Amino acid sequence: MITRNQERRGKPPAGPGIVADYKLLPGVPDEMIDPSGAIRPGWDKLMSAFDALGPTELAGRFERADQYLRDAGVFYRKYDGAEGKERAWPLAHIPLLIAEADWIRISNGLVQRAELLERIVADIYGDNRLVQEGLLPPELIAQSGEFLRPLVGVRPTSGHFLHFCAFELGRGPDGAWWVLGDRTQAPSGAGFALENRVATTRALSDIYAGMNIKRLAGFFRGFKDTLFAQARRDGGRVGILTPGQLNETYFEHAYIARYLGLMLLEGEDLVVDNGQVMVRTVAGLKPVSVLWRRMDASFVDPLELRYDSHIGTPGMVEALRSGSISMINALGTGILESRAFAAFLPRLSKHLLGTGLELPEIATWWCGQSAEREFVLDNFDNLMIGPAFSTDLPFDDLRGTALGRSMTEEQKLQLKARIARHGGDYVGQEPVQLSTAPVYIDGKLEPRPITLRVYAARTEDGWTIMPGGFARVGSTRDTSAIAMQRGGQAADVWVMSSSPVEQVSLLPRDGEKLVRNSPGSLPSRAADNLIWLGRYAERCEASIRILRAYNARLAELSRPELPILSHCAEFLESMDIDASEAMPKGLLNAISSAVHSAGQIRDRFSPDGWLALNDLQKTAQRFGTRITTGDDSTRAMTVLLRKLAGFSGLVHENMYRFAGWRFLELGRRLERAIQIARITGWLTDKDAPDGSLEMLLEIGDSVMSHRRRYSVSAGTQSAIDLLILDPLNPRSVLFQLTELRTQIETLPGGIDDGQLSPAAKTALRIHTDLVIAEPHELTPERLDLLADHLGQLSGLVASAYFT
Repeated sequence: MITRNQERRGKPPAGPGIVADYKLLPGVPDEMIDPSGAIRPGWDKLMSAFDALGPTELAGRFERADQYLRDAGVFYRKYDGAEGKERAWPLAHIPLLIAEADWIRISNGLVQRAELLERIVADIYGDNRLVQEGLLPPELIAQSGEFLRPLVGVRPTSGHFLHFCAFELGRGPDGAWWVLGDRTQAPSGAGFALENRVATTRALSDIYAGMNIKRLAGFFRGFKDTLFAQARRDGGRVGILTPGQLNETYFEHAYIARYLGLMLLEGEDLVVDNGQVMVRTVAGLKPVSVLWRRMDASFVDPLELRYDSHIGTPGMVEALRSGSISMINALGTGILESRAFAAFLPRLSKHLLGTGLELPEIATWWCGQSAEREFVLDNFDNLMIGPAFSTDLPFDDLRGTALGRSMTEEQKLQLKARIARHGGDYVGQEPVQLSTAPVYIDGKLEPRPITLRVYAARTEDGWTIMPGGFARVGSTRDTSAIAMQRGGQAADVWVMSSSPVEQVSLLPRDGEKLVRNSPGSLPSRAADNLIWLGRYAERCEASIRILRAYNARLAELSRPELPILSHCAEFLESMDIDASEAMPKGLLNAISSAVHSAGQIRDRFSPDGWLALNDLQKTAQRFGTRITTGDDSTRAMTVLLRKLAGFSGLVHENMYRFAGWRFLELGRRLERAIQIARITGWLTDKDAPDGSLEMLLEIGDSVMSHRRRYSVSAGTQSAIDLLILDPLNPRSVLFQLTELRTQIETLPGGIDDGQLSPAAKTALRIHTDLVIAEPHELTPERLDLLADHLGQLSGLVASAYFT
């Protein structure tokens, strides 16, 4: 076993520049040298390349990697409150290098381990022979919160319980790799591994190209092909089941869904109908055959598992019993993550596989057995004490696992008493001294402890191992600070090949049959968020245009009590915007709502569009503390308007004209029509003050069009004609209605057997009323009624597609 008292072996390598140029702190990282003191393959080449670049160039390259991650919006959620905050992904810029020979041993050991875990969980939910034969204590299963009784006897449709696993590995200073933990519930991080690779290779592309690094795409392609092959057999769709936007790794869920072309689904998107899992889409209920589960199993079905779950789908367990859905991984497989299982795996491997573990386990003693409990109590100071069934069980002011001797005397006495009374809740494990890897900090390399997370996927040809994964790197020499939640970082992992590697991508191979997805595959929840994204974006634009017009006049007149300004301020108040604020909270809230809606559909949203929207929000927040009303605010609104136009251009010009774009367009046209109708009615009222019509044309972005279109100066009739009735003015209400009719009639069910849907009929009725209307007939009261009718049209669309 690796013990905390093992001496570090080896001597610093004698490579040029490794110490001198980069001021490496005393103690060369263990990952760079083998037990004999020789530098491990690849590190000499990497360090020499760093020396050749020099500190300034190297720092610039690492900054480019960080900039890429910021631009791509890569984040994880750190929980330091009720909901947590989004934090930038903490990239450790120097990759971890692993030689091909080492990787072959790791891969073989993990394939063996994955197969062993499959057999164990199949027995637990099947014949239960391991308990009957005394190889597993029954308490180990019965006491686990991850043992799901409703799943006993339920055989997975695919024939396998495990399809995608992750393993935490650690290397001791002696060079040997050890398994620190198994992740079989809903392993996270595969998408982050991809982004680590992209960011790191952008910084070190020339170095990467010359080192024969194994690619990751082949691993994902094999798993994707397996998922879709099963779905085609069952005639359904493939989706990723996510807990939602507040999950700490939601970005990764959306990234993987976009990368592999899967539907990103939440529990509310699904319904079980006659034992079949169906997804609510804009074209009605559609069958789902495969769900890659990214939420804990107990939350999946509030009917038979956790009754208080608000993110699950009632009836999911019954669908599993009927065999209509394949779950990746099967519900209940989280039981294998229990630390206590580590105490029994060596013996189970010999029993089930006929051989010992190729990758050893850290020594573990489960305190549910008397002899093991006494051993742990007798050696308390020299062992790591932790929960048997959870990775985050609080010990008063201690959390998770702690070294016995690190506790106070009072804590020791309390915990020993608990172990004596409830030994089955605890394990003792031999301490692990992790090897260290070089980390770039403030212009120098420093050694930090690392663990390696590696992924295994089941394909049609058996288990395959991702050639890399990612390394968790400690922020200090303390091994407890490796987790992302505790300030650790993540490094790319380069597995070096002895020969040139094949260039693999997810693009279709020559000769492959082309498969097109149906336009009706858009989930209703995604469509709902798209329509609201369009509405919020237009609402922001209307608010910004009105605020700019207001502040421009305030800067010129310097008297907010003037009739035109007070009249405009009243209208802004009806939009929950305080005109006395240079950057009104109401506008910031509208921008935040747009960001929230876009965040709900990250899998369907372009990275450029997301970056533009976030840039808009950050700019508005920055202005909020730096500007004053009047000229300052006018210039700020002009900046925001340009950024909003850039966002709209990116989304509307680059988005594929699929069902998703149609709903985004619906939201945009509905909100623009409503806002133009309302502001036109407000500023053409008989009591509107002088200057109202000029302000209306400015807000409607139609000043030049009005000058060219009409030979007389601005008047009420000409303004109404241009902003309400002109079919060629892209700002007019009639123009929006023409577009609304087109999109509604093109949606699934918009026209069925020649019959218009209720929403299409309403759009036609409103459109017809405007086509035959005359400007003098459009009084403020009728324009308000028009806005109400447009709101009712929005409700009809919602009832047809979102409920």
